[in-house]
Amino acid sequence: MITVTDKAKSKVEELIQASNLNESYFLRVSVAGGGCSGLSYKLDFDNEIKPGDQFFEDKGIRISLDMKSFLYLAGTELDFSDGLNGKGFNFHNPNASRTCGCGDSFSV
Repeated sequence: MITVTDKAKSKVEELIQASNLNESYFLRVSVAGGGCSGLSYKLDFDNEIKPGDQFFEDKGIRISLDMKSFLYLAGTELDFSDGLNGKGFNFHNPNASRTCGCGDSFSV
């Protein structure tokens, strides 16, 4: 399961509204090879359910993960920062053995 902080919830809702997406859309979270720590995170809005998708909901935000991503992201918290040190989504992943600045923060 992925949890969502209040700041991330607000930003996701703002982006959904700004993009004129209807309630059929959900947040797709995945991992991909690459980045300096071996994996990078990917966020996108989607309304197409794919075979093997795992769905979760936290604070009213529907989240989809493919099975591979679920294995890496179980227990992760999605946060959003708009401070002076960087703006974007951040993943706090207890499963990550190492992280770097390039792979765990996203601007949307």
